[in-house]
Amino acid sequence: MKIMDWNINGLRAILKKDFLPLLTQLSPDIVCLQETKTNQMLPLGSQYLEHWCCGQRAGYSGTLTLIHPDISASEVPGVPELLTREGRTVALDLGDFYLLNTYFPNGGQGPERLAYKMQFYSVYLDFIQLLGAAKPVLFTGDVNTAHQEIDLARPRENSTHTGFLPQERAWLDQVQAAGFTDVWRHFHPDQVGYSWWDYKTRARERNVGWRIDYFWASAQLLPRLRSCDILSDVTGSDHAPLWLELTT
Repeated sequence: MKIMDWNINGLRAILKKDFLPLLTQLSPDIVCLQETKTNQMLPLGSQYLEHWCCGQRAGYSGTLTLIHPDISASEVPGVPELLTREGRTVALDLGDFYLLNTYFPNGGQGPERLAYKMQFYSVYLDFIQLLGAAKPVLFTGDVNTAHQEIDLARPRENSTHTGFLPQERAWLDQVQAAGFTDVWRHFHPDQVGYSWWDYKTRARERNVGWRIDYFWASAQLLPRLRSCDILSDVTGSDHAPLWLELTT
């Protein structure tokens, strides 16, 4: 099973940048997209089934999971309203594990949004632990926080900025303590790799980036994991896609 995760920073924009040929070339079984900024139907025909989570605010946030028709998937009931209110979470039951595709809040724009982000984090951890009591969980998406100093180019300069605040990083410690594994770091324990670069400062050209996009897996899934990579050569967004392969 091949799963691609990508914050596309706008579905309409990415459709103009060879997104569909990329899907044909890579042929993922599942595609998890964040920040769609729309609920527009994709011109994919029968190639994928679409599972949307759209917020009330037009042109903002939004998540979409594309599933190959041969894969049995049903939407998970009872997702907390906080996790879907702004179009941020698609939760699917794939039979032997749960797959959550989530666009986590950014803590910028003042203390209220940081408080919202931390509340979202708390509710999310409770929810994945609840799901994990029944079967393994794999969650992916733009978490909007770099975990360790190795996960961003300039940790000292950003230690007081959202995305690398102690309380944000501590939440990822809690996720780890709850039995979840950062899959990319599992396969690349000492490697420097980034998944997001600031457009305004042309940071991608200088590789001054952050690793804020993740796959996190329950311990029961670890024997099934085969590889996890950042597709840093794929452009079209300020984020790079992630690529995960696991046995069925």
